[in-house]
Amino acid sequence: MTARHILRILPVVVFALVVTPQSSAAFFHRDSAETRNGEILYQRNCASCHGVNLEGQVNWRSPGSDGIYPAPPHDKTGHTWHHADRVLLDYITLGGAKALAQSGVSFDSGMPAFGDMLMAEEINDILVYIKSTWPAKEQTFQQDRTAADLP
Repeated sequence: MTARHILRILPVVVFALVVTPQSSAAFFHRDSAETRNGEILYQRNCASCHGVNLEGQVNWRSPGSDGIYPAPPHDKTGHTWHHADRVLLDYITLGGAKALAQSGVSFDSGMPAFGDMLMAEEINDILVYIKSTWPAKEQTFQQDRTAADLP
């Protein structure tokens, strides 16, 4: 094998090593089965709070009179893309308060638990859909955060 041949295949080998199941969400296309299913599930289970277009609720950065923050956006203007997959999956599955309590944080979150209503695959598809709407910069940041969070 010549050096020229190695240089030609090196990018393919590196890509195959870097793209793992946990990090491949940034490479899903908008028309994948997971994305289409995730969008349907998002509209049925999440849009009533987080918005049909992932825009979140008004004044989501300020608590309401009850002390609970409104639902944040899941588009690039929100903070969803700042969190690793594990955190997002726990938040959806367990609900906000319980997921944060696992980390020692006491927080009165308005996010309900969906673990008894949705299967893990369905929750994953919702995340795939949400991620598919982000620009490349946000996808890459979130992908790196997820990779850094792996054991």
